[in-house]
Amino acid sequence: MGHGTRGDEEFADFVASSSGRLTHAAYLLTRDRHQAEDAVQTVLVRTYAAWRRVRHQDAYGYARRVLVNHVIDGWRRPIRELPADEPPEQRAADAPERDVVNQQWLAALLDGLTGRERAVIVLRHYFDLPEAAVADELGVSVGTVKSTNSRALAKLRVSALDDVPAARGGAA
Repeated sequence: MGHGTRGDEEFADFVASSSGRLTHAAYLLTRDRHQAEDAVQTVLVRTYAAWRRVRHQDAYGYARRVLVNHVIDGWRRPIRELPADEPPEQRAADAPERDVVNQQWLAALLDGLTGRERAVIVLRHYFDLPEAAVADELGVSVGTVKSTNSRALAKLRVSALDDVPAARGGAA
């Protein structure tokens, strides 16, 4: 394999620089901290398996695509929870997803979206991808991305207004 050590060092640097953002995105997509962490672990394993091929290209883009596809696949099949002999370890207070967890209003807003709407919003606005890239990653048309994004943003606006006290009971 040649330069395994250097490739491993590069991969370790990649993990250090990208796992926080990937975990944040996974949490936005799954709305579950443990599922998000599991999804990112799966993504990192798959990215490592393809590292020789993707490390000099867009490794982060590759990992992002694997993440979104993995989460969408999870929506299509039921999740089986297996009992464990011991409870899972608790994350440290500085876990990467703490910023999202602390913003309960954002989490509540995303709960009102369908899986596809949430995926479009996260890819389009969190990852700042153009509509064509979102369409490509989700395997849908650009028109579907546009309409789904529009519908999701409308839902988010209505939900956000419902959460603002001044918006309730105002003059019509």
